[in-house]
Amino acid sequence: MKHILLLNLHQKYDGFANGNLTHNLMNEAKKFFLDNGYEVKESTIDEGYEVPQELKKFKWADAFFIQSPVYWMGLPWLAKKYIDEIFSGGNGTVTYENDGRSREDASKAYGSGGLMQGKQYMLSFTYNCPVSEFNNPKGFFEGMSVDEANVALHKTFQFCGATPLSSYAVHDVYGSNFNIDNALKGLQDTLKENF
Repeated sequence: MKHILLLNLHQKYDGFANGNLTHNLMNEAKKFFLDNGYEVKESTIDEGYEVPQELKKFKWADAFFIQSPVYWMGLPWLAKKYIDEIFSGGNGTVTYENDGRSREDASKAYGSGGLMQGKQYMLSFTYNCPVSEFNNPKGFFEGMSVDEANVALHKTFQFCGATPLSSYAVHDVYGSNFNIDNALKGLQDTLKENF
């Protein structure tokens, strides 16, 4: 049986970002994995966490599904704190051994000392900005894709040896035309493609 860790990186702001969309996307992902024979563990950072318990989940998991809103062009600060604490806390045991370089072997490259080889991850984001701002040289992100705009999170997992699956993003979440059913179907389609 495959093991999946579902990470809810939402940080609540009352009246503005209550987490309902993130909750719905997480439930959709959980249902998908349970229906497809995965054993599931979950972490919701806004409810609190203990680093040793989180590291046990990371070690146990074959794959990670990360759901996060994008606040001010990046992860919520609590999510960044979580990443820093968990990935640093797993040094030498779960996340990485060292930065990969060796004084004895110059061919060993920076970023090759990860302990998560064989593990995969999928990023799923919610954005208020429209999809038209990505992959558009005249858009706000100057031609960058969603993955390029989130390179720091990708590089964190890469540093630890995990490999990416296709990312998913929901856009214009405060727009008058936002449709939750379309958002959930898009997630289902990406999950089927990846898993």
